[in-house]
Amino acid sequence: MKICVIGLGYIGLPTAAMFANAGHQVIGVDKKVEVVEALNKSQILIEENGLADFIKKPVESGHLVGKTEVETADAYIVSVPTPITEDKTADMRFVESATRSIVPVLKDGDLVILESTSPVGTVDTLMKPILDEAGVNYYLGHSPERVIPGQILYELVHNSRVAGGYTPEASHKIAELYKSFVEGEIYETDARTAEMAKLSENTFRDVNIAFANELAKICEQQGINVWELINICNKHPRVNIHQPGPGVGGHCIAVDPWFIVEKEPGLAQIINLSRHTNDGMPQYVANRIEKMLGSLNGKAITILGTTYKPDVDDMRESPIIYLRKILEDAGATVSIHDPFVAEKDLDKACKDADIVVLGVNHKQYKDLDFKHLASIVKQKNFFDTRNFCDANAAKEAGFNYELLGK
Repeated sequence: MKICVIGLGYIGLPTAAMFANAGHQVIGVDKKVEVVEALNKSQILIEENGLADFIKKPVESGHLVGKTEVETADAYIVSVPTPITEDKTADMRFVESATRSIVPVLKDGDLVILESTSPVGTVDTLMKPILDEAGVNYYLGHSPERVIPGQILYELVHNSRVAGGYTPEASHKIAELYKSFVEGEIYETDARTAEMAKLSENTFRDVNIAFANELAKICEQQGINVWELINICNKHPRVNIHQPGPGVGGHCIAVDPWFIVEKEPGLAQIINLSRHTNDGMPQYVANRIEKMLGSLNGKAITILGTTYKPDVDDMRESPIIYLRKILEDAGATVSIHDPFVAEKDLDKACKDADIVVLGVNHKQYKDLDFKHLASIVKQKNFFDTRNFCDANAAKEAGFNYELLGK
């Protein structure tokens, strides 16, 4: 088939490469000229394990071509951003624009698939009325990805997938197309169920993390180490408590629950409270830092890690961004070290710091040289928000080491 993938970001580009490597003719469309030019040179502008090598063969063979405009195809896959607005509602401008770009080239029998995570009803209330303007018979549905950055290529193939069609026929056609490369189970359902399934999967995790963060606060007041507590609780065969931290980031877990709240604000009360709990963690961490230093004004603070999760370059909705702003608004000077996106000289970032804060558990921080660190900081304060660093090594080097949730 000829497939047009609209949006060449963290999901769109790997998906396009998957279909191209499976033998389809794939047109990858993106409004950013630099993204398209890079693709046509067998280059990528995002960081994902194995992706740079994975695109080379289909690009060189002509099975994967980048363009800035949609063109005629047999199937169209919409994989554009669905960001959250300031009032915590979904910004659907990109999905609407991508859908409208398909109308002039849509023909009888074509398949249109929304991959972008979207509020329930996007397929039937936003996309279908637009596509109907083409005046042709087509198939429409939603098939959300279920992958994690850093393992996208593996999980696109091996994870199960949902094929949610506007009609049963559309569900089947979506499933058949993804069987080109998906080895996991593909479950056929309706579009609204598919939309809600993706939101619910990420919301479950968000609620669980909120529970862990609430436990961390309670344990601090009750003289308990929350990390030990969770470890013990998770020995129960039917308990799986997630881990606390400085907040929740990423385009999925930090965003998707709001799409449910947006549709049913009166009913989604636990979901709403969980979102506020997790969104409040950067402020809570800032308060802990202030307590350690006595004041934030005029203090030099170094944060280790600024991405939303370890060992990737993805900054989307990272809680460290909000933590930095809170600290700077309070008069602190904040230095960021991150091996993926920010200052890469650890000594330079930590020099003369009043406190060093572990914000992201990148592998590089697992074995910090605390003795060396002690020789370059101004005050020996270390705050671990991830229970990741060697507390004994920090204390032996003279650091006042504190842990979130203890």
